[in-house]
Amino acid sequence: MSADKRLSPSGSDGRGSRKVLWLVACVAVVLAAVGIVQRRLHYVHLQGQTTEASIPDVQMTDVLPGPATRDLTLPANIEAWYEAPIYAQVSGYVKMWYTDFGAVVKQGDVLAEINTPSLDAEYHAAQANLNVELAKYKLAVITADRWKALQGTQAVAQQEVSVQVANAAAQEARVDAARHAVDRYEALEGFKKIVAPFDGIVTNRFVNVGAYVNAGRGDVTAQGGAAELFSVADVHAMRVFVSVPQDYASVISPKLKVSLSVPQFPGRKFTAKYLTTAAAFNASTRTVTTELTVDNPDRLLWPNSYASAFMQAPGNPDLAIIPESALIFRAQGTQVATVDSGGYAHLVSVTVGNNLGNAVEVLSGVHKGERIIDNPSAGLLEGQKVRIVPPTLGYNVQPQPHAEGTNDNARAMPEEGSAPSEDRK
Repeated sequence: MSADKRLSPSGSDGRGSRKVLWLVACVAVVLAAVGIVQRRLHYVHLQGQTTEASIPDVQMTDVLPGPATRDLTLPANIEAWYEAPIYAQVSGYVKMWYTDFGAVVKQGDVLAEINTPSLDAEYHAAQANLNVELAKYKLAVITADRWKALQGTQAVAQQEVSVQVANAAAQEARVDAARHAVDRYEALEGFKKIVAPFDGIVTNRFVNVGAYVNAGRGDVTAQGGAAELFSVADVHAMRVFVSVPQDYASVISPKLKVSLSVPQFPGRKFTAKYLTTAAAFNASTRTVTTELTVDNPDRLLWPNSYASAFMQAPGNPDLAIIPESALIFRAQGTQVATVDSGGYAHLVSVTVGNNLGNAVEVLSGVHKGERIIDNPSAGLLEGQKVRIVPPTLGYNVQPQPHAEGTNDNARAMPEEGSAPSEDRK
């Protein structure tokens, strides 16, 4: 009995130890199971993230219609309607000049006079020679008439009559030659006065009183060269010359509308009209010279001015327009990327037309209203799964090159101000 009492506490301690061991084992199993489940969940989550990250994000843009009008800004040169350098036609010394820079002149107004003592002497000599030849001619005519009166008699021979008649005719020819010489000198005498060839303004004066001028070469400089005496420009209207790039030559037509701005009148527009075009490109610049006209009743525009020409021509709304950033350049040619309803990308070959600055015309491959990937990755593959995301506002929103009824505004020079508004003079 005493022995059983001694053994009972020991038995209860063994059972308690086994319970603790079982409890610890159960906790360990639960912890192991939880760890395995958590690792599995982490693996699945990581696999999902990896799969998700492997799908590239893309942004979409619309294939828009072409512009109703096409706008283009180009540098231009303004020249006078007529501009003539005036040279001397006789040699001598300047007696006086009467018009200075900026003078308004009419056709025939005297600009300067030249003293020509040598020419005057030659003119007087030519007049004297004409008088001599006239006297000789009169004598020859009288002699010939007398000989012809004796013709048929025994007093003179027929040969002598013919000689006298021929001599009178020859003398008449000498009179004509002398008269032409006088006419020539009279014409040169007229060139002693330098006159304006047309209505306009004097843009240059390179002559002073006492300066020697050389016939046909103008004012002789200290270096022995020659310069014009005056330059006169007709500025009632101006000619405007613009070099249009080959890509934009299609806008050139009689329907072309152009407004001009010049640095000296900021904010003011001058309306120019199409006149003609060279119809041939410059081989070095690949531009075509286009000539415009602009009225200048107030003479505000000056010859040889620089201007900015804002051209506007009818566009073609039937064309498809896409941003340049949507193009993909590969060995297969120029392509764009579309996305089907299942979210898979497809590469489409396109044929591009004119470059419109930040956009290009598409002649084939896509049509208006379609949506394409904007700024696609260089590694984008055919049939690749993609994810369409909205653009980040203010950062990667691609500027729409066109919208229905808007303009295609391309500039070939820095913009001086706002886009041309209503023409006002």
